[in-house]
Amino acid sequence: MTAATPPRPKQLDSPILPKIFKYAGRAQVWVYKRTGGRIGGKWRIGAGFRKPVPTLLLEHRGRKSGATYTTPLLYITDGDDVVIVASQGGLRHHPQWYRNLCAHPDAHIQIGRDRRAVHAVTADPDQRARLWPLLLDAYADFDTYQSWTDREIPVVVLRPRSY
Repeated sequence: MTAATPPRPKQLDSPILPKIFKYAGRAQVWVYKRTGGRIGGKWRIGAGFRKPVPTLLLEHRGRKSGATYTTPLLYITDGDDVVIVASQGGLRHHPQWYRNLCAHPDAHIQIGRDRRAVHAVTADPDQRARLWPLLLDAYADFDTYQSWTDREIPVVVLRPRSY
């Protein structure tokens, strides 16, 4: 943690926080889908306040339930690939959506009104080293989140696939 990095908030360990993420995410998905991403398509919180970050919807299958879930996530593009980060605000555990993708890597994303089939792959160390600075350029708070957790925050590459 650098001198400029804020200390890890005690609230991150609150059992209420995952519930807040869950319901805020549901609200964002509802609005995003109904507006084709015109509302909810940019993240404007934290570092995103000054430099809004594009947001997509990730549709993934539950690893235990088999149910379909939709999660709003920040992203960047890397050629034809879309890159997302399993930061969950620096919580100690990987987000459920990431664990679901590890079990069922074929998923769909929606960017604006465009829905695409993708295959998720966790970036290897070389890919992560190349992509991490690009992700920080898009959303500097990822670096803060990494400093708040002992786990290495996974970078996920979503590669296009045909239906």
